[in-house]
Amino acid sequence: MRNYDTPVREIRHQVYTEVAKAGFESSDESLIHDIESIPYNIVSETAQYRESIYRERAVASERVRLAMGLSLRPESKAVHLTDGLAASNINEKYYEPPLMQVIPSACAACPPNKYIVSNMCRGCVAHPCMQVCPKGAISMKDGKSFIDQEKCVKCGKCKAACPYDAISHNVRPCEQACGVKAIGSDEQGRASILDDKCVSCGMCMVSCPFGAISDKSQIFQLAHALRDGDKIVAIVAPAYIGQFGDDVTPGKFKTALQVLGFSDVHEVAFGADVGAISEAHHYAHEVATGNLPFLLTSCCPSWSMMAKKFFPTMIDNISQELTPMVATARKVKQEDPDAKVVFIGPCASKKLEAMRRTVRSDVDFVLTFEELDAMFDAREIEPASFEDEGSLHDATAAGRGYAVAGGVAGAIEACLKEYYPEVPVHIEHAESLAECKKMLALAKAGKLKGCMIEGMACPGGCMGGAGTNVPIAKSSKALKKFVTGSSKKLPAKELKEIELS
Repeated sequence: MRNYDTPVREIRHQVYTEVAKAGFESSDESLIHDIESIPYNIVSETAQYRESIYRERAVASERVRLAMGLSLRPESKAVHLTDGLAASNINEKYYEPPLMQVIPSACAACPPNKYIVSNMCRGCVAHPCMQVCPKGAISMKDGKSFIDQEKCVKCGKCKAACPYDAISHNVRPCEQACGVKAIGSDEQGRASILDDKCVSCGMCMVSCPFGAISDKSQIFQLAHALRDGDKIVAIVAPAYIGQFGDDVTPGKFKTALQVLGFSDVHEVAFGADVGAISEAHHYAHEVATGNLPFLLTSCCPSWSMMAKKFFPTMIDNISQELTPMVATARKVKQEDPDAKVVFIGPCASKKLEAMRRTVRSDVDFVLTFEELDAMFDAREIEPASFEDEGSLHDATAAGRGYAVAGGVAGAIEACLKEYYPEVPVHIEHAESLAECKKMLALAKAGKLKGCMIEGMACPGGCMGGAGTNVPIAKSSKALKKFVTGSSKKLPAKELKEIELS
């Protein structure tokens, strides 16, 4: 098992590994016992992270349920850990919404957004904090500044003005990470996710220092299907480079997946190539000609979901081209209709894209790199140990570059310059939902006419996704080397004619 950078990630990995083992090894007769044992297997006899071993096991139990695709148990009545297990003890199961959930027993009820005066306050004569406050929310109390939270509008001017840095800004990490303000509070002050705003990017999950937020998984069902010998094809997002060790080449990674039980492995960057050339064609014939004021990319599901939820008038401006995941899955299904398809990538929100009904995805399972790493451990597979035989040759540098922020825009721009040199190109990109929201506001205001706009929900793009294993600074270097070493730089123009219906 790799050394994870935080205990939260290590705990998640332990849960995923144990659940995967159950999927691979448990019989129908032993399954309930095996699942019930997991919280005791991963939580030692002495509490390490919380005030008691009982709370640690309670949190672990809820993590087990989510890892099996089950919902959290209600706090108001007794529900067994394995309640509903029969519905998950199958070879294929989509997620029951909501995808992202707060585990109540794990949440520390962090204070909500507010400015407070610390004991560093000197009670100075100038009172600059009082002078700059636009709402008169600051007064002197016992010789120190005091902020009336009822009047405070959280503008931060007092903090900026204090010469002693005596005013601190307290904000929940999950709330700070959420670019669409989808984090609220329940009656006990614990975090809650506002489903009408959430776009399932997973940034709250990886930002919570208590590990109180998690998404659902299909890891148990996939292990079940692999154990039973189902024909399953892996389609792998280009961000896989560098996720499983410095010495894991594409050839070693492919071999490891086949040893795990996959019948074949394809690059999702193939679908990105299809998208890049199709988007270039669309831009040249629709946006550059003025038929569309601007065009929004659609490969990031959280970005697309945010545009639809917060800017519904822009729905017609979202690209209708197949996303790389869907295009690749359809190609696989065309060649082998009986195969099941597993998308393996860095993204949490791809889980929702796979289960949508408006446009069929042809994806049966979605697995994050984090979840795949646990499956490798469950089967004691070390990708770096294999011979470097074979490789993946489905895609070009353009498609593989989709994994970083600006990569989609860059690939489309390169295709436009190569195949439509007479067309003027205006391309913008934004990363993180907060910046994406600003970009959409500019587009709505008419300030981005004639523009192709790329949006990535995760800072840094897919390489910074919620389901990754290593820091983006490290993995991005590996991807850059991978892209640079690609034998083909751009997809052929004829690729836009491919039929993937």
